[in-house]
Amino acid sequence: MADLSDAVHQDAIIALMDAYSADPMGDAKPLSDYARTHLLSGLQEHPMTLVFLAFNDNKPCGIATCFRGFSTFAAKPLINISDFYVDPTCRGSGIGRMLLDAIQNEAVRIGCCKLTLEVQENNSRARSIYSKFGFAQAVYAADANGGGSLYMTKPVP
Repeated sequence: MADLSDAVHQDAIIALMDAYSADPMGDAKPLSDYARTHLLSGLQEHPMTLVFLAFNDNKPCGIATCFRGFSTFAAKPLINISDFYVDPTCRGSGIGRMLLDAIQNEAVRIGCCKLTLEVQENNSRARSIYSKFGFAQAVYAADANGGGSLYMTKPVP
């Protein structure tokens, strides 16, 4: 797990999140100046932050930014994977699986009932990795007419 007070980890977080933000599967543009300036302090101040980093030859190559949550249906904690990114030069090397294993190990350690995430429908590479790891589209009621869950968002003014 990343140490948010470590300068090497801080640099890796900014570099990887900027690359992910610029990626078409991210935000398709680099982090804003505001985000670059406030990301680390925001993560440090949020009490449920969990960041996992992967390095290859001392070069940062993968990140998973996660947050602890709580399942009211299971009455247990959960971990939501908010951001998941592997540098294109490291894809196919098992970095993604390593990050997912680390997240799952932490989830087991703290007694979580599940891991959650969102993924773009057209991100077939990520969906394949997640599916192989055991993720499936959430359906909360057996009689929900086959409808899965949708992730929705609304900007706050």
